[in-house]
Amino acid sequence: MENISDTTKVEDVVAAHYGRANLGAAILEALAKTGADPEAPTIEDLAPVDEFHTAGRITTIRALKMMPLSASMHVLDAGCGIGGTSRYLAGEYGCRVTGIDLTPEYIEVASMLTDRVGLSGQCAFVQGSVLDMPFEDAGFDTAMTFHVAMNIEDRACFYGELARVLKPGAALCLFDVMQGPVPGMFYPVPWAETETASFLKSADETRALLSEAGFTVTAEENLKSFAQHFFEETFAKIAEAGGPPPLGLHLLTGRNTPEKFSNFLKGLQADHVEPVIMIAKRA
Repeated sequence: MENISDTTKVEDVVAAHYGRANLGAAILEALAKTGADPEAPTIEDLAPVDEFHTAGRITTIRALKMMPLSASMHVLDAGCGIGGTSRYLAGEYGCRVTGIDLTPEYIEVASMLTDRVGLSGQCAFVQGSVLDMPFEDAGFDTAMTFHVAMNIEDRACFYGELARVLKPGAALCLFDVMQGPVPGMFYPVPWAETETASFLKSADETRALLSEAGFTVTAEENLKSFAQHFFEETFAKIAEAGGPPPLGLHLLTGRNTPEKFSNFLKGLQADHVEPVIMIAKRA
């Protein structure tokens, strides 16, 4: 198997993994099938597809409640996907949010959906790498990054970039799938087709890397048991309904969606992986 070590090659693989042709049109069509207005959806209408991380909106709320947030803040969403977490943060807390993501289709859809929910004045989206962000030093009051680091081999560079763009004393909310206590992994999973684009770190390794970048972890929550129960329930509901609802993460994850999420659940059950929220403070 080819060993992809060059950052550019890895990022090309990651962008291709997440890219979906006509994604915006597919989301709008699915919205209409749910009875929502595709021209003016609400943040709640978009929730089933909007946040591409474990348990979606549920964990968005859970993680952000651990953060010191206020309407005056300018927040960075590093690896923003199609912008769901940014929109929720802007709508719920009144913050100004700038999102950056590697995948061009995600940025296009993020901007389109943000305009349709009426939050373009509070949210802006930029296509680019979180390893080399086009932002000034100490320009953000706080930052969040949800299910992004799993695709990043140079984790020290990523956390260093986050430290660079944050003001001293700022908080970082990190929510990632981390390596569990038992070695092993089933592929494909939602974040990678193969191991060539998956770079998991344990919670201990993550804390050490954050410390080296100038962060101190101030709060932490392991969601492995919660996530396992969530996916078991979700699979049961889909089986009972005879398939997924029109609007959901399957629009983002493609034809092998059942296999990807089934492997994620198997990894949780086998203690290979564990989703963890960490709040860290920049020195």
